[in-house]
Amino acid sequence: MKLGTSALRLIAVAGVASLALTACGGGDDSSGGGDVSEVTIGIMGDLTGENSGIVIPIQKAAKLAVDEYNATNPEVKIVLKDYDSQAKPEQAVALAKQAVKEDKIVGLIGPAFSGESASVGPVLEEAKVPSVSASATNADLAESGWKYWHRVIADDDVQGAGIGGFIATGLAAKKVFVIDDKSTYGQPLAATVKSAVESGGATTETDSIDAKASDYSSTVNKAKAFAPDAIFFGGYYAQGGKLIKQLREAGVDAKFLSADGSLDPGLAKGAGGTNADGALIGCPCLIDPEGSAGEASKKFAAAYKAAFSSPTAIYSAEAYDAASTFINAIKAGNVTAEDINTWISSADFPGVSKQIKFQANGEIAADDVYIYKVTGETLPLLGNAKTAKDE
Repeated sequence: MKLGTSALRLIAVAGVASLALTACGGGDDSSGGGDVSEVTIGIMGDLTGENSGIVIPIQKAAKLAVDEYNATNPEVKIVLKDYDSQAKPEQAVALAKQAVKEDKIVGLIGPAFSGESASVGPVLEEAKVPSVSASATNADLAESGWKYWHRVIADDDVQGAGIGGFIATGLAAKKVFVIDDKSTYGQPLAATVKSAVESGGATTETDSIDAKASDYSSTVNKAKAFAPDAIFFGGYYAQGGKLIKQLREAGVDAKFLSADGSLDPGLAKGAGGTNADGALIGCPCLIDPEGSAGEASKKFAAAYKAAFSSPTAIYSAEAYDAASTFINAIKAGNVTAEDINTWISSADFPGVSKQIKFQANGEIAADDVYIYKVTGETLPLLGNAKTAKDE
């Protein structure tokens, strides 16, 4: 979910220019304090598109947090409003302008993906509306100089280094074939993994697939000729599943690894049969449906299951923490976008996924990466990337 620096800057500049033309009202007049009894928080991401499986758990967890808060009959209630960007940057920008100008949001959970985050960031910055993403991991986002942007997940540099280190040490792989989907997320993430495994002593070869294509035979043939111990794919589960299927059908049985964009049961469904079994997926997120990580995680997992009749999934714990960041700011008496942003800058409270404390650039302070092992259509936790072993 990362965007190359040049492209990121181009999108950011375009977003500012567009915003200036629309003379958006934004957060300056969104809430003036006083007798405020209700504020609106937005949540933005791909809610109906190809990779919505990653975002629906975010939406559910945020809704759970807000519903729990509103059920306490607080002085200031929260309205949670959905913005379905379908992960399309241009669609996300239009929705962001609507959110700050028409809906008067005082904060945004999201956007979910990095490409749309790069586009929406200038809009929110101009409007002085704070955002907290549960899942946008592009490292360059934190280099934009934004004062209203935050995330509760470690970035792709941390994720890529963690997964690459696991491949080199936990798997002891000596030959690694690295594939990306040419996306703003997958390409730089794959480059970080490549650098990490080479630092660990492995040799590498690389190739890219076209995410809009369905035939990956060229890449599969290159991987087969290299005869790797491990294959890393930087991309999303929709393409990852098809890639695994074609690799296995071609007789390539190297260990398959990917990152948070593939951490979804859709990976196994796309691969078909048992083709994805044993694949290893890294993520800076904590998925803990059994609540074994602690009392807060156990309580959240039980509440999530009771509310949605399903276990917690990718980014759900982080989304609950993102929503809780806004809730705690409002509990502290802040009802304007700028006051909420000021409170977030010094936030320091125990969340479900981690301690919620932000650096000056909006990055979360914690940096753990976890490895999950595909088993059927489940993704049980294997362990922390620093110590996990695939036995």
